[in-house]
Amino acid sequence: MIKRQLARTAVRCALLISLTSAIAADAGKQIPVDDATFKCLAEMTPVRGFFVANLLGRLDDTVKVAKSPTGGKYPPGSVIQLVPGEAMVKHHEGWNPETKDWEFFELTNTEAGTRIKVRGTKEVVNRFGGNCFACHSVARPEWDLVCESDHGCAPLPIKREQIVGIQQADPRCKKN
Repeated sequence: MIKRQLARTAVRCALLISLTSAIAADAGKQIPVDDATFKCLAEMTPVRGFFVANLLGRLDDTVKVAKSPTGGKYPPGSVIQLVPGEAMVKHHEGWNPETKDWEFFELTNTEAGTRIKVRGTKEVVNRFGGNCFACHSVARPEWDLVCESDHGCAPLPIKREQIVGIQQADPRCKKN
Protein backbone atom coordinates (compact mmCIF):
# COMPACT_ATOMS: atom_id res chain seq x y z
CA MET A 1 0.00 0.00 0.00
CA ILE A 2 2.77 2.45 0.96
CA LYS A 3 4.76 1.49 -2.16
CA ARG A 4 1.72 2.24 -4.33
CA GLN A 5 1.24 5.64 -2.69
CA LEU A 6 4.94 6.44 -3.14
CA ALA A 7 4.76 5.42 -6.79
CA ARG A 8 1.72 7.62 -7.37
CA THR A 9 3.42 10.53 -5.62
CA ALA A 10 6.54 10.04 -7.75
CA VAL A 11 4.45 10.03 -10.94
CA ARG A 12 2.63 13.20 -9.85
CA CYS A 13 5.94 14.93 -9.04
CA ALA A 14 7.42 13.94 -12.40
CA LEU A 15 4.33 15.23 -14.20
CA LEU A 16 4.45 18.50 -12.26
CA ILE A 17 8.14 18.97 -13.04
CA SER A 18 7.60 18.30 -16.75
CA LEU A 19 4.67 20.73 -16.88
CA THR A 20 6.68 23.37 -15.02
CA SER A 21 9.57 22.90 -17.45
CA ALA A 22 7.25 23.30 -20.43
CA ILE A 23 5.74 26.46 -18.98
CA ALA A 24 9.18 27.89 -18.19
CA ALA A 25 10.38 27.15 -21.72
CA ASP A 26 7.51 29.21 -23.12
CA ALA A 27 7.65 32.01 -20.54
CA GLY A 28 10.24 33.98 -22.50
CA LYS A 29 8.00 33.92 -25.57
CA GLN A 30 4.91 35.26 -23.81
CA ILE A 31 4.14 38.97 -24.01
CA PRO A 32 2.89 40.40 -20.70
CA VAL A 33 -0.86 41.00 -20.86
CA ASP A 34 -3.03 42.27 -18.02
CA ASP A 35 -6.28 44.17 -17.57
CA ALA A 36 -4.62 47.48 -18.52
CA THR A 37 -3.60 46.05 -21.91
CA PHE A 38 -7.10 46.47 -23.28
CA LYS A 39 -8.38 49.97 -24.06
CA CYS A 40 -11.40 51.63 -25.63
CA LEU A 41 -11.86 50.39 -29.21
CA ALA A 42 -11.75 54.01 -30.45
CA GLU A 43 -8.12 54.19 -29.24
CA MET A 44 -7.19 51.32 -31.58
CA THR A 45 -6.74 51.43 -35.36
CA PRO A 46 -9.88 50.47 -37.31
CA VAL A 47 -9.51 48.08 -40.26
CA ARG A 48 -12.62 46.96 -42.19
CA GLY A 49 -14.80 46.88 -39.07
CA PHE A 50 -12.37 45.40 -36.55
CA PHE A 51 -9.66 47.08 -34.47
CA VAL A 52 -5.92 46.46 -34.14
CA ALA A 53 -3.07 47.60 -31.92
CA ASN A 54 0.44 46.36 -31.17
CA LEU A 55 1.88 46.03 -27.67
CA LEU A 56 5.48 46.09 -28.94
CA GLY A 57 5.29 49.26 -31.02
CA ARG A 58 4.88 47.45 -34.34
CA LEU A 59 1.50 48.96 -35.22
CA ASP A 60 2.48 49.65 -38.86
CA ASP A 61 3.38 45.97 -39.34
CA THR A 62 0.11 44.86 -37.72
CA VAL A 63 -1.95 47.24 -39.88
CA LYS A 64 -0.10 46.13 -43.02
CA VAL A 65 -1.09 42.49 -42.45
CA ALA A 66 -4.65 43.44 -41.41
CA LYS A 67 -5.13 45.45 -44.61
CA SER A 68 -3.43 42.95 -46.93
CA PRO A 69 -5.77 41.46 -49.54
CA THR A 70 -3.67 38.27 -49.54
CA GLY A 71 -3.15 37.76 -45.80
CA GLY A 72 0.09 37.42 -43.91
CA LYS A 73 1.55 36.60 -40.54
CA TYR A 74 0.77 39.07 -37.77
CA PRO A 75 3.81 40.29 -35.80
CA PRO A 76 4.19 39.58 -32.09
CA GLY A 77 2.32 42.06 -29.93
CA SER A 78 -0.63 42.31 -32.33
CA VAL A 79 -3.98 42.83 -30.60
CA ILE A 80 -7.20 42.26 -32.53
CA GLN A 81 -10.70 43.07 -31.33
CA LEU A 82 -14.03 42.97 -33.13
CA VAL A 83 -16.10 43.76 -30.05
CA PRO A 84 -15.15 45.13 -26.62
CA GLY A 85 -15.68 41.79 -24.84
CA GLU A 86 -13.27 39.63 -26.85
CA ALA A 87 -9.66 39.94 -27.98
CA MET A 88 -6.74 38.05 -29.52
CA VAL A 89 -3.08 38.75 -28.69
CA LYS A 90 -0.17 37.40 -30.71
CA HIS A 91 2.81 36.23 -28.63
CA HIS A 92 6.37 35.60 -29.82
CA GLU A 93 6.94 32.76 -32.27
CA GLY A 94 6.99 29.39 -30.55
CA TRP A 95 4.81 30.42 -27.59
CA ASN A 96 2.05 28.07 -28.76
CA PRO A 97 2.54 26.64 -32.27
CA GLU A 98 -0.91 25.00 -32.30
CA THR A 99 -2.64 28.39 -32.02
CA LYS A 100 -0.03 30.10 -34.20
CA ASP A 101 1.00 31.91 -30.99
CA TRP A 102 -2.40 33.57 -30.48
CA GLU A 103 -3.99 33.82 -27.04
CA PHE A 104 -7.74 34.42 -26.77
CA PHE A 105 -9.45 36.61 -24.17
CA GLU A 106 -12.97 37.13 -22.89
CA LEU A 107 -13.17 40.55 -21.26
CA THR A 108 -15.52 42.32 -18.88
CA ASN A 109 -15.62 46.07 -19.51
CA THR A 110 -16.93 48.98 -17.47
CA GLU A 111 -16.35 52.73 -17.52
CA ALA A 112 -13.51 52.09 -15.06
CA GLY A 113 -11.69 49.76 -17.46
CA THR A 114 -11.27 46.12 -18.41
CA ARG A 115 -11.05 42.92 -16.42
CA ILE A 116 -9.81 39.73 -18.05
CA LYS A 117 -12.51 37.17 -17.37
CA VAL A 118 -11.00 34.20 -19.24
CA ARG A 119 -7.77 33.80 -21.16
CA GLY A 120 -6.07 30.90 -22.88
CA THR A 121 -5.47 29.03 -26.09
CA LYS A 122 -7.87 26.23 -27.02
CA GLU A 123 -10.17 26.31 -24.01
CA VAL A 124 -11.62 29.83 -24.10
CA VAL A 125 -15.37 29.92 -24.71
CA ASN A 126 -17.05 33.27 -25.29
CA ARG A 127 -20.23 34.45 -23.59
CA PHE A 128 -22.30 33.04 -26.48
CA GLY A 129 -20.93 29.52 -25.99
CA GLY A 130 -18.52 29.58 -28.93
CA ASN A 131 -15.01 28.23 -28.53
CA CYS A 132 -12.65 30.93 -29.85
CA PHE A 133 -9.97 28.59 -31.17
CA ALA A 134 -12.49 26.23 -32.78
CA CYS A 135 -13.87 29.10 -34.86
CA HIS A 136 -10.55 30.75 -35.67
CA SER A 137 -8.72 27.48 -36.45
CA VAL A 138 -10.72 27.05 -39.66
CA ALA A 139 -9.47 30.32 -41.14
CA ARG A 140 -7.41 29.55 -44.22
CA PRO A 141 -3.65 29.47 -43.49
CA GLU A 142 -2.85 32.78 -45.17
CA TRP A 143 -5.10 34.62 -42.67
CA ASP A 144 -3.16 33.60 -39.52
CA LEU A 145 -6.30 32.50 -37.60
CA VAL A 146 -8.01 35.85 -38.16
CA CYS A 147 -11.63 35.53 -39.28
CA GLU A 148 -13.46 37.76 -41.72
CA SER A 149 -16.37 36.90 -44.00
CA ASP A 150 -14.13 35.49 -46.75
CA HIS A 151 -11.42 33.79 -44.65
CA GLY A 152 -13.03 30.36 -44.30
CA CYS A 153 -14.62 30.88 -40.86
CA ALA A 154 -18.28 30.36 -40.10
CA PRO A 155 -20.33 33.57 -40.28
CA LEU A 156 -21.15 35.31 -37.03
CA PRO A 157 -24.71 34.82 -35.77
CA ILE A 158 -25.33 38.57 -35.59
CA LYS A 159 -25.68 41.24 -38.27
CA ARG A 160 -23.06 43.86 -39.08
CA GLU A 161 -25.31 46.63 -37.74
CA GLN A 162 -25.49 44.84 -34.37
CA ILE A 163 -21.70 44.53 -34.26
CA VAL A 164 -21.33 48.28 -34.92
CA GLY A 165 -23.82 48.99 -32.11
CA ILE A 166 -21.83 46.80 -29.71
CA GLN A 167 -18.59 48.53 -30.76
CA GLN A 168 -20.10 51.99 -30.24
CA ALA A 169 -21.41 51.00 -26.82
CA ASP A 170 -17.87 50.27 -25.50
CA PRO A 171 -18.18 51.55 -21.90
CA ARG A 172 -14.44 52.25 -21.67
CA CYS A 173 -14.73 55.06 -24.23
CA LYS A 174 -15.16 58.55 -22.83
CA LYS A 175 -18.52 59.93 -23.88
CA ASN A 176 -18.74 63.58 -24.97
